[in-house]
Amino acid sequence: MWNGIASVFTTLATIVKFKGNGVRYGTFHTVGIPYVMVSRGAQGITIGDGFAMNNGIKGNPIGCNERCTLFVSPNAEIRIGDNVGISQTALVALDSSITIGKNVKIGGGTQLLTSDFHPLDPAKRRLAEESAYRQSAPIVVEDDVFIGTRCIILKGVTIGARSIIGAGSVVTKSIPADEIWGGNPARFIKSAKQ
Repeated sequence: MWNGIASVFTTLATIVKFKGNGVRYGTFHTVGIPYVMVSRGAQGITIGDGFAMNNGIKGNPIGCNERCTLFVSPNAEIRIGDNVGISQTALVALDSSITIGKNVKIGGGTQLLTSDFHPLDPAKRRLAEESAYRQSAPIVVEDDVFIGTRCIILKGVTIGARSIIGAGSVVTKSIPADEIWGGNPARFIKSAKQ
């Protein structure tokens, strides 16, 4: 009975967060309540039908005890297709976009980060306006991709349809369709075609 009450509460709380941030969404299921922040001037967040998210270890013990983060800065956006599942995932669209196709699974504790957050030049990092010098680029995850737990997907990366990213990988460059990659930095392991 308590689980049922908790489920209703977390769903309603998530709806309030979505509506309060102008998120356009279809059907969804959530365990726990995510962190959602859409900045003024952002292009927003769009989520398709069949979205599933786990926040904390109750929904997916393989991840971490953190909430999902959906963050969009001004002039950025997040677009999520139908039947996407995420666990304790951080989608941080800073100055650029994150696009996730249909039927994508993203493992616990994974981060998609469209920016370096700070400039590489130490002199520019000392400036009060250092954010003007940070580099950002879009991330695209195509249909039917599976990203394992604790991965980091960096700015400018496209992951091709049906590809698989091994647990703990750091993806620094784009990956073609139908391939398995893993490691730090992620490297080609083998074809994903059966």
